[in-house]
Amino acid sequence: MAEHLVVIGGGVIGLSCAYELRSRGHEVTVIERNGCGGQASGAAAGMLAPYSENSEQPDAFFELCLDSLRLYEDWQQDIREVSGIPFEYSRTGSLYAYFHEADRLAMESRRLWQQPFGAEAEIVTGEALFELEPGLSRGVRGALYYPHETHVYAPHYVQALELACRLRGVAIRDHAGDLELEQSSIASGDGVLVKLASGETVSGDRLVLCTGAWSNMWEAYWGIEVPVYPIRGQICAYSSSQVGVARHMVFCSQGYVVSKANGSLVCGASEDVAGFDTSVTAKGLARLESWNGKLVPALKEHAPFHQWAGLRPATQDGWPLIGGVPTSKAVLFAVGHYRNGILLSPATAKLVADLADGRAGYYGDGRLNRYAAAFAPDRFS
Repeated sequence: MAEHLVVIGGGVIGLSCAYELRSRGHEVTVIERNGCGGQASGAAAGMLAPYSENSEQPDAFFELCLDSLRLYEDWQQDIREVSGIPFEYSRTGSLYAYFHEADRLAMESRRLWQQPFGAEAEIVTGEALFELEPGLSRGVRGALYYPHETHVYAPHYVQALELACRLRGVAIRDHAGDLELEQSSIASGDGVLVKLASGETVSGDRLVLCTGAWSNMWEAYWGIEVPVYPIRGQICAYSSSQVGVARHMVFCSQGYVVSKANGSLVCGASEDVAGFDTSVTAKGLARLESWNGKLVPALKEHAPFHQWAGLRPATQDGWPLIGGVPTSKAVLFAVGHYRNGILLSPATAKLVADLADGRAGYYGDGRLNRYAAAFAPDRFS
């Protein structure tokens, strides 16, 4: 049965959930305190790299990330067609570089456990490596090559999502200011009522909370612990006309470099705890420059032309909170995606929509049940 769902948060997760819910016939209103995509979503480097960024074991989080990568081909094509915005979606593959022969064993171990999950990875060394990526330092001893990892240009992707939502009939109330929830309506089970800073109210049947780094504000409403905290990620970009182009996403133990179609080579990310401060610091930038020249020597000769920072919503265990809570049938959480909001946007959207529809799992194999235990929003309570 179609419902009216009120999505609080207009970042990539909120917009993705709204788009999927509307595509399934629900009435959807998105409420965003500021402008859509203005925080972590717009600041992200846009890597879709579950193999490179999950190196330890095939746990539920790895499988969620991998499921989302597999959904991306059709998902991004649908967003492109509906919005008419041809945002960058680059099937470059990736290289995870190492500098010491002793690290090869760890790369081989990772390759072996990831192979059954479709990685099709191989270790590349010597001239074969530098044919793949000529700009790498000759100090790199080898790299684990993943042919299927991709990346998007996050700012344009989020713009396309917002426009696709609007064109599909999602009502978006951006620049709404501080919000309040009417607790009496929630307690009575009569739906939800959200009061905007203007005094206007928006009512609906259920809430979907997608509020990123600000999500622990909901603890008082739902009686559970919501340990989501802001982690500042600082990123810089170089001009590709000066430093050359990386043909692949290139990762190492210290960070990554990735070339974008707009002529920039993006380097990230330096992380620190700074509350809700999104300023770029000399220390954070120096941390990036201290290692990226070792990976790509051309970066030593030039300064970045752009620096920025975004707040990443981190949880205590690094996994998102996705699902309902035992204290209310009126709310669904989709928060705490940390560094993986862009990657996890299609999978999260489909999980949330399945929960709203009462379905067992978006592959029809009960997978949602396993995910529900791993990412339950009340698991810290």
